This record gives sequence, structure tokens and C-alpha cells, in this order.
Amino acid sequence: MAGPSRLHPEDRADFEAVLELALSTADIRKALLTDPTGRAAGRLRARALAGTDEITAASGDAYGTYLALRSASSHDTERTGTPDSGNLLPALLVLTPLVAAVSAAILLLLGYLLQLADTPATLPGSLVTAGWVLAFVAAVSTLVALAALVGTAVRRRGGPPSAERLEQARLSWHQALLDQGLLPHLRRCIEEDPSLSSSPPQR
Repeated sequence: MAGPSRLHPEDRADFEAVLELALSTADIRKALLTDPTGRAAGRLRARALAGTDEITAASGDAYGTYLALRSASSHDTERTGTPDSGNLLPALLVLTPLVAAVSAAILLLLGYLLQLADTPATLPGSLVTAGWVLAFVAAVSTLVALAALVGTAVRRRGGPPSAERLEQARLSWHQALLDQGLLPHLRRCIEEDPSLSSSPPQR
């Protein structure tokens, strides 16, 4: 999978920190010491900063993984941190079966008591009918609530990345940026620099 080729602005500080680490590695530092003017380090740093997109592309897979995890984490934070009408649904799923079951029990009890008391008119029958309708509603809404709970559990199992997982992806990108992007770029620049070409870096 090809990763992104451009460095996001919010990741520039990380790029520069890894660049300083690359400049301090043994072979790069040894090569820079051969420059009598002491300006080679500045030239290397400037060329690396000018070539951020090319260097980032070399670590594209690791960077793409990090960006995907960061985006998933950010979207989940926005969704859970912003109240909306959708938050009413879980409460309704819990309350509907409970209210329907209680109402059904009351209506059935009253209806059958009135029937046992030989109450005239159609009231006892109507109460019993309404009670059974509410009992059916309670049963159906209970099944819906259970299905919603199972769906939520399945989504959360593969849900947003943890902070530890996100930090691990960030560190993995840093390592790939160092090994696959910055060090090869700096070594190539050293070989092309006339003031350093007489003392190529160790490999």
C-alpha cells in the first residue's frame, strides 16, 4: 500500500526532531567534521527541509498507517464529545421495553380482575387486549435493544485506536523516516557535497 507523499503541517515538528537525530548519527557526524568551514551541517539541514515530501514518501507506508489511526481517533473523539439527538436512542431502547412491560402487566391484571368480578360492558376485554398488545411491544423492543447492544459491542471491539497504539504507530513512522528517508537522503547529499566528498560516510 502506497502511503502519502506529503508531510502534514502538524507533523513538521516531528520531522525536524528526527532530522536532528539523523544529523547526530555517527557516520553523518564524522563526515560533517571534515568540513573546515563548519557550514555543511546547515546545508544538509536546509536540503532535507526542502525535500520533506520526497523524504516523507520514502516512509510512506508507516506514515500512512499513523495518519489513518490518528484520523480514526480524532473522529471518535468528535463523535463522542459532541452531544446530538442520536444520544437519545440508547435511552429509548432501554426505557421502551421496561415501560411497555410494566404497562402490560397493569392492564392485564386490571382486565382479568374486572372479568373475575363480572364487571359489565367491554372495559375488561379492552384492558386485556391492550395489555397483550403492550406485552408484544415489550417483547419486540427487547429484541431490538439486544440487537443494538450486540452491534455496539462488535463495533467497539474493532473501535478507535488506544493512545498506546497511536503512539506506537507514531514511533514506527519516526523509525521508518530515519532509516528509509532521512539517512539515505543525507548520505546522498554528503556524497554530492564537494567539501565532504573526499571523506565519504561509513556504511
